[in-house]
Amino acid sequence: MAALSRLGKQIEELVGALNRLGVRFALIGGLALTPHKVIRATQDIDLLIDSISADRVDQQLLQLGYRCVHRSADAGNYLRADERVDVLYAHRPAARHLLASAAEFTTPFGVLRVVSPEGLIGFKLQALTNDPRRTQDLADIRALIRANRSTLKMDEVREFFRLFDREALLEELLNDTE
Repeated sequence: MAALSRLGKQIEELVGALNRLGVRFALIGGLALTPHKVIRATQDIDLLIDSISADRVDQQLLQLGYRCVHRSADAGNYLRADERVDVLYAHRPAARHLLASAAEFTTPFGVLRVVSPEGLIGFKLQALTNDPRRTQDLADIRALIRANRSTLKMDEVREFFRLFDREALLEELLNDTE
């Protein structure tokens, strides 16, 4: 069996700790793209967890040697040397639904739950709307649409773009990926 990368070891440690706590979580961000046919390099771990577990996860990350660099009702950002973990807290109905409906994938780190491609598009669109300089999120949205066009639930995707008043962007992306 091949040796795990540093990121692989970090994932394995984090997944084990969260599973021991009984915390329901799902991958979002760059690592979550792979099961949805999009490959790109990433250096951090992005998770969606239920907001009721936020304090327990915070304590666990601190015990693992991470330091909290930011925490709000919506998210937490943690660093340990050059290792980063970003956590979004699901407290709104849409985010709780995405967490509850995350698909399971068998990986070298055990079973990991991953948010749907529609949900990833929604999270990436929110990040892009909050900070238009996040060009990687736009590239990820484009790649997710291109790779999953025939299976995407377009009503869900359109609802996210409507929510952020970005319908014109969706039409542009759909035209670019035909």
